[in-house]
Amino acid sequence: MPLPRLLRTLLRGPLTDPAPPVAEPVVEALAQRLEAASRQRLGRSLAIREVDSGSCNGCELEINALANVVYDLERFGLRLVASPRHADVLLVTGPLCRNMREALERTYAAMPEPRWVVAAGDCALDGGLFRDSYAVEGGVGAALPVDLVIPGCPPSPTQLLEGLLALLEAQEPPLPPRLARRR
Repeated sequence: MPLPRLLRTLLRGPLTDPAPPVAEPVVEALAQRLEAASRQRLGRSLAIREVDSGSCNGCELEINALANVVYDLERFGLRLVASPRHADVLLVTGPLCRNMREALERTYAAMPEPRWVVAAGDCALDGGLFRDSYAVEGGVGAALPVDLVIPGCPPSPTQLLEGLLALLEAQEPPLPPRLARRR
């Protein structure tokens, strides 16, 4: 009895939904703009340290989708790093939980200048669904200076890319080295 069932399962193939349609021209245009903006602003690719401060993991799934073959984070000149000492952007998801406040503040303090904080998702903005919990102090802005909010529950990978691009384009370009020395 189990053998025919096993054979049917093996021969049937995977039961998965098709991948969502991706507007390839839109993604390519985002890639070119992100690459140019990060090179102009930093002279290199943008390093992102992602911290989950107590979310439901919906935003993390979308951030992980940025690294899959559809979006391929690296081709945009973006990369996720493990150490805050190598990061330019602190990407925070989830509400500010009491137990994560000190960890977020330490992570932010360990980042070199220039550094930016991005609150991704509705929970990072104001606590979201978890706002009235005894363990939640509100949004990430209660502990860190937030430079950009990417709304959504959860924000899509395209929204995350557009938000990071807006962050880079909003920053004024650095001074040339010869002018920076005069300051």
